Amino acid sequence: MKEIAVLGSTGSVGVTALDVAARFEDRFRVVALAAGRNVGLLAEQTKRLRPELVSVASEQAAAELRERLGSLKVEILHGAEGVDAVATHPCAKLVVCAMVGALGLRPTCAAIDAGKDIAFANKEVLVVAGQLVIEAVKNRGVRLLPVDSEHNAIFQCLEGRGTDTLRRIILTASGGPFRTWALEKFHAITVGDALKHPTWRMGEKITIDSATMMNKGLEVIEAHWLFGLPPERISVMVHPQSIVHSMVELVDGSVIAQMAIPDMTIPVAYALAYPERLALNHLKPLSLLECGGLTFEAPDPERFPCLRLAYTALEAGGVMPACLNAANEELVAGFLLGRVKFAAIPHFIETVMSRHPNRAVSCVEDLLEADGRARALARELIAA
Repeated sequence: MKEIAVLGSTGSVGVTALDVAARFEDRFRVVALAAGRNVGLLAEQTKRLRPELVSVASEQAAAELRERLGSLKVEILHGAEGVDAVATHPCAKLVVCAMVGALGLRPTCAAIDAGKDIAFANKEVLVVAGQLVIEAVKNRGVRLLPVDSEHNAIFQCLEGRGTDTLRRIILTASGGPFRTWALEKFHAITVGDALKHPTWRMGEKITIDSATMMNKGLEVIEAHWLFGLPPERISVMVHPQSIVHSMVELVDGSVIAQMAIPDMTIPVAYALAYPERLALNHLKPLSLLECGGLTFEAPDPERFPCLRLAYTALEAGGVMPACLNAANEELVAGFLLGRVKFAAIPHFIETVMSRHPNRAVSCVEDLLEADGRARALARELIAA
């Protein structure tokens, strides 16, 4: 029996993780959950899975949750203290880190410091603090198991192989909803347009990131830290069918790909059960005959400038990736609220990066300071 805690239990990855845990209740026990403000869904999860501890964003949400749960015996906390308590629950062997954005940094670090293995779905944490997180993982001797479909695919392709056999990583991208749109139409893109992802069903923030291709840029930075490769050995290829989830090219010229239907259950289950595999018999099996053709193309730099900005931030190092991420989070939030045009997102991110001084990172506080400064710059641009 593997005891698990989930940070971000009401998000898309968190919901999938709990579904896997419920399907294999003889293999997993959920001991702690952390969510934000979706008290209704968290209450349902708590009643179904009976964790010992749950946490929500605020004292008001905690009071509402207690009312919904009635006499059910469960400890309820809130705020940063509650999230950290979930991340470090003494019974948890594995912590699923599925919070969205840089908010996941402190609880992820707390879980690592507590000696927990991490099923890692919060790419922004590695984007912001990759060096510090990887050093902590090595020092504590814990496992960092990637959940993102692309990095999970690479992890599977590299199983049993050292990175000395690796020539490059090839991350695949769907291209999002605007892969074939005329550039002159980008000024009129609406929130509804951007949320219509052609192959994946995800939360709003990651769906917008997929539409701008910033999501792939963040994954390039994440791959750098997870697999120890420089930017020039991490490639991106647009693959609209989302069947090949990523590939590795080995030093002898062999290319190994991981393929599956586009369903996050597969990488989530692999991370939860690692090094074993679960029989996911409820999923439709992949049929290459039904898929028809599988196509690949280079990303269009004019259509997806956010990808270039991510490479620029990675090559610059220091606090620049944290700056990139913070600016992107603010601008995506502004777009979802109707305050920023879709086409302005990469332009404003580049402006923030050009105005933000870069410096080396020595501690988390350096990153948090850069994060706050970049957010303030982005808000100024939104308000102008």
